[in-house]
Amino acid sequence: EDESEEEPKLKYERLSNGVTEILQKDAASCMTVHEKFLALGTHYGKVYLLDVQGNITQKFDVSPVKINQISLDESGEHMGVCSEDGKVQVFGLYSAEEFHETFDCPIKIVAVHPHFVRSHFKQFVTGGKKLLLYEKGWMNRWKPSVLHEGEGNIRNVKWRGHLIAWANNMGVKILDMISKQRITNVPRDDISLRPDMYPCSLCWKDNLTLIIGWGNSVKICSVKERHASEMRDLPNRYVEIVFQFDTEFYISGLAPLCDQLVILSYVKEISEKTEMECCARPRLDIVQPLPESCEEISSDALTVRGFQENECRDYHLEYSEGESLFYIISPRDVVVAKERDQDDHIDWLLEKKKYEEALMAAEISQKTIKKHKILDIGLAYINHLVEKGEYDLAARKCQKILGKNTELWEFEVYKFKEIGQLKAISRYLPRRDPVLKPLIYEMVLHEFLESDYEGFATLIKEWPGDLYNNTIIVQAVVDHLKKDPQNRTLLQTLAELYTYDQRYGRALEIYLTLRHKDVFQLIHKHDLFSSIRDKIVLLMDFDSEKAVDMLLDNEDKISIDRVVEELENRPELQHVYLHKLFKRDHHKGQRYHEKQISLYAEYDRPNLLPFLRDSTHCPLEKALEICQQRNFVEETVYLLSRMGNSRSALKMIMEELQDVDKAIEFAKEQDDGELWEDLILYSIDKPPFITGLLNNIGTHVDPILLIHRIKEGMEIPNLRDSLVKILQDYNLQILLREGCKKILVADSLSLLKKMHRTQMKGVLVDEENICESCLSPVLPSDASKSFNVVVFHCRHMFHKECLPVSNTVSPVQFCNICSAKHRGPGSAILEMKK
Repeated sequence: EDESEEEPKLKYERLSNGVTEILQKDAASCMTVHEKFLALGTHYGKVYLLDVQGNITQKFDVSPVKINQISLDESGEHMGVCSEDGKVQVFGLYSAEEFHETFDCPIKIVAVHPHFVRSHFKQFVTGGKKLLLYEKGWMNRWKPSVLHEGEGNIRNVKWRGHLIAWANNMGVKILDMISKQRITNVPRDDISLRPDMYPCSLCWKDNLTLIIGWGNSVKICSVKERHASEMRDLPNRYVEIVFQFDTEFYISGLAPLCDQLVILSYVKEISEKTEMECCARPRLDIVQPLPESCEEISSDALTVRGFQENECRDYHLEYSEGESLFYIISPRDVVVAKERDQDDHIDWLLEKKKYEEALMAAEISQKTIKKHKILDIGLAYINHLVEKGEYDLAARKCQKILGKNTELWEFEVYKFKEIGQLKAISRYLPRRDPVLKPLIYEMVLHEFLESDYEGFATLIKEWPGDLYNNTIIVQAVVDHLKKDPQNRTLLQTLAELYTYDQRYGRALEIYLTLRHKDVFQLIHKHDLFSSIRDKIVLLMDFDSEKAVDMLLDNEDKISIDRVVEELENRPELQHVYLHKLFKRDHHKGQRYHEKQISLYAEYDRPNLLPFLRDSTHCPLEKALEICQQRNFVEETVYLLSRMGNSRSALKMIMEELQDVDKAIEFAKEQDDGELWEDLILYSIDKPPFITGLLNNIGTHVDPILLIHRIKEGMEIPNLRDSLVKILQDYNLQILLREGCKKILVADSLSLLKKMHRTQMKGVLVDEENICESCLSPVLPSDASKSFNVVVFHCRHMFHKECLPVSNTVSPVQFCNICSAKHRGPGSAILEMKK
């Protein structure tokens, strides 16, 4: 297999049917292509009209000798024929219009006007020794005129629009039929070649682009308009050669293909047997023209009948512009070349076993391909991968290729089973839309169960439980567990199968046995709290933190009493549960607070003191008894103080802990003078304690009381520093008091001024205000009458006559309302008279 071989651009087939019959008795000399039919000329002077399949539709006996050229107008209704005996005929295929002329020399070419069907374009040219133009004139007579002569035989002519190009022995000329001026002369390059053996090939790419091939030279000429300033006596058009290059072989014909060229080449080679030059198979090349060279796109050698006997002049290349069809004409064969379509491209890819590319090409062009089906290509690709042993890739491609076709899926699964590769396809089996028969999935699971427990477990996790018969698989797993009862993978898988089958109790037992992390998720998901009432110890042993959180979160399903009862024989777990319960709510488990004292004392002493402080349901006597038994000093001190026995607590701190700082701290907390007295008495004969007291009691007890009691001559560590600190603390207190006094005086003065300013402000009195005593408006309705109103600082208002008579001792009046509400006496701030 040649992986580097490039895909051909064209495909070939022989034109058969009537053509085969003709060429068995005759030889092709020329052919012209119209989009509707073909016209084939032979060496025996016959002209055949053929359909595109090569079937004969019409036959014309034109001459007993070789037909040199056939010309058709664009409509395909008129045909011109010339032959080696000098005969020229131009006639209508569907009309009686006809022209006959016989010349005294062979006529090599004839070309009818492209629009000959129109009355004012009844023109054609013939070529022998001279180029003649025939025009139909007055009384339907044909008038000849010489366009060119004197440069040998005219051997080719092509008419396009208003331009005629012809080739003679000297080169190629182009004539503008509008101005009747010859606008260029392109001389031939290699004059050593006989023009009759190596004729010139002409081809119009469009109305202004002419392609010339002669010998091994190619020129592409562009007809352009000359600028008015350059005219003078020159033609109004000129020709510019835009591309020019040489080929490896002699040119027999050429045709355009988009921006590329199709070249038919005559090839000679040295025979290995005779070591002499001989004719080889002709080549059809597609090239990309460049300014001074060309790039070969593809090259095909054509096996035409009798190629060993043919010369360069025996080959012709004709083409159909609309369909990109190219006809290679030789005396004994007519081959049709056409551009390869997507079906051909896929054929080639399949032939080269490039199935991936073929499948992609088919998917892209699925609306245009006719020969191939995506599914067939895909199945062939899968078979190819299986044959190569690429089982995983083949299985992966099944997903895309088989799609939702259950029959094909099942067929492929059985095929993989036959070659022992069920594991390869297991990962890619469809699980939803479509779903295969349960037997398929069971077959795969059994395959894994026999050889790969881990793979089996993975499939059980990934596959929905409704794909297969769960009972059958459970039984198979149970059978295997009989051989290996401690296999964790099988046990875990069995638990998952029980879960799918809603046998949650059995699944839970296995999970707990395995101490599997999913046990809590299983309980929550399927509400299995009723199943774990007797498995609380197992859960706590597995993960006490998660178990306690779960139990506390679901107190309504498993009560606190039930949990405590289940954990009765495991006090350490009981403590974990009750401790977390107490953290969540100090009151929920109050009936167990007495029990918790012992549990804390046994398993968690650091949390005993916080528990005693936070619990309001703890029996203090029981707690004190336990703490004293275990000699828990800090806890005992706390309990004694809480029970009101502060002096015993202090004594215990001093005697048991011997921690003066703690004793001082305790005395500060209790703030009891008798405790300070006990502390001083206990410390008076202990110099380190005295130092501690001197450093800390300055703000609670007068240090002089302590200093007077110190025995003379007692050595006290750091006494000087302690006395200095006492003095500094005293000075600091004095400074603080003075500072506070200053702030208090300043604030009092500021507030007094503010109150004075407020009380100096006027008060609005209008018709809406009422007397608080008689409840009538304080202002009379008649403004001319006299009135007397008293307004107090509290904003209550009275008529003067409505107020009670003030006593003689204190003439200041007070608001009756505010005095009655104990707001303090509000004195009058305004008395209005009129």
